[in-house]
Amino acid sequence: MKIIDAHQHFWKYDAIKHAWINDEMLVLKKDFLPDDFVLMYNQNNVKGSIAVQADQSEEETMFLLDLAEQYSWIKGVVGWVDLSSSNIEERLTHFAKFEKLKGFRHILQDEPDPNYILKEDFQQGIACLGKYDYTYDILIYPHQMPGALETIKRFPEQYFVIDHIAKPNIKEQSWKEWASSIQVMATHERVYCKVSGMVTEADWKNWKYEDFVPYLDVIFEAFGTERVMFGSDYPVSLLAASFEQVKEIISRYIVDLSHESQQKIWRDNAIKFYKL
Repeated sequence: MKIIDAHQHFWKYDAIKHAWINDEMLVLKKDFLPDDFVLMYNQNNVKGSIAVQADQSEEETMFLLDLAEQYSWIKGVVGWVDLSSSNIEERLTHFAKFEKLKGFRHILQDEPDPNYILKEDFQQGIACLGKYDYTYDILIYPHQMPGALETIKRFPEQYFVIDHIAKPNIKEQSWKEWASSIQVMATHERVYCKVSGMVTEADWKNWKYEDFVPYLDVIFEAFGTERVMFGSDYPVSLLAASFEQVKEIISRYIVDLSHESQQKIWRDNAIKFYKL
C-alpha cells in the first residue's frame, strides 16, 4: 500500500541550533537530508512526506521549502512563523506564495507555561491562519492539553492536528487523564491526530507492541479511521526504533481493517488534511 509519511524531519546538524539533541541522542547528531531517506522510503513504499519544522525560525521554514522544491516527493511543509508577532499578517502574506507550505507549528512542548498557547498574541496569530488556509500542528504533552482544548473550542473552523498523540507517558503506562482530553478533542470535527512519535515516549530499549495498544485503542475509538494519519517522526524515532519497526506497530494494529480504511490511515487522510 502506498504511504504518505505525515511527519518527518530534515536538518543539517548544528550543536547550537539543535541543542535539544543531548548526549543520550548521539544517533541524531548528524545531518539528515532527503538523499538519506530515499532508499528507506523506496523499500517501504513511501511515495511522499510532510516535512515538519524542528527549529523555530523562518530560516527553518525556507530551508524546508527549498528542499521541497528540489524533491517532488516532499509533498508539503509544516513550517514555523512567529504567531505572536504584531506583523503576523504580513508574514503569512509573504509565505502564501509558497504552494508547498501547508501549515505551521510551534514547539509548545518546550514552553514552561502550560497555557502558553492561550497567550493573547499567540491566539491572535492562530486566528489569522484560516484566512490563508493554513493548518496548525499541536505539539504538546498531556499537562498542556487543557490549553490546547480551549484553543480548539475557540477556533471551530480551524484545522488542527495533534502531533504524536499528545505525547502520553507510554513508558509508565499512564493514560486515563490523557484519554479523557483526547476524547473531548476528537468531538471537534476539524481536529485530526497523527499516530506518530510513540516509540520515543516508551522505554527506548525495552518497548513492545503491547505497550502501545491501550493508546491506539483510545485514538481510534475517538477519531475513527477518517481523521488519523501515519507519521514516522523519522529520524527522531531512531532513538527507540527503526522506520520499519515504527511502521510495523501501525500495520499490526490496523491489519483487520478494510483496505479502504487502511489506505485512509496510510495516505488519504494526510492528503485530505494538508490538501496535497
